[in-house]
Amino acid sequence: MRVSKVTVSDVTFAADLSGALFWEEQRLLVVSDLHLEKGSSFAMRGVLLPPYDTLATLGRLAAAISRHNPRTVVALGDSFHDRTAHERLSADDRDAVAALQTGRDWIWISGNHDPELPRDLGGTVADEVAIGPITFRHEPTGAHGEIAGHLHPKARVSARGRSMERRCFASDGVRAVMPAFGAYAGGLSIRDAAFAKIFPMNGFVAHLLGDRRVHAIAASRCY
Repeated sequence: MRVSKVTVSDVTFAADLSGALFWEEQRLLVVSDLHLEKGSSFAMRGVLLPPYDTLATLGRLAAAISRHNPRTVVALGDSFHDRTAHERLSADDRDAVAALQTGRDWIWISGNHDPELPRDLGGTVADEVAIGPITFRHEPTGAHGEIAGHLHPKARVSARGRSMERRCFASDGVRAVMPAFGAYAGGLSIRDAAFAKIFPMNGFVAHLLGDRRVHAIAASRCY
């Protein structure tokens, strides 16, 4: 797997194909918008989806943790799809979360879907966390040194006569918005007005999650 880089305020992160960022100096892994138990949330409203999204998401997270062996994991909010999603976790899923937390610090950032995070799943809970020049929070404000989630960025590009739409990191070197990590999480086009409020004049890069590597493409070339 080829390693790509995303730089925010002079800090360089490895961009993992899963949609995670790894800060090697701090041995810190960042993921956003896991949306665990989204499938069961939809099922309660009569929309039947295969009930395997939590298993798939935790499996991908376990693989990213295995690749990077972080000392700290930061989950940037909306880790759970709704306020009671943690109560619907199976015993096996709870055991999987506990195993991922073993031997490392774990920080749950509160999001708009999970403003009151459970206190019985290990780790610590915070509204935001600042480490050196970087501030980790859920909703982006456009501040310098910010890494946020919430918007689920995706981008569409043309390549070799066909179009391709993928989740992506969005960054202008000063701030970044992370893709959603959850298996059932949707996406918002980087051409949406929400991104214009954060990045001036499309002056940012979409780091698309490809099949074998992350592709850095100017946002102005995406549609």
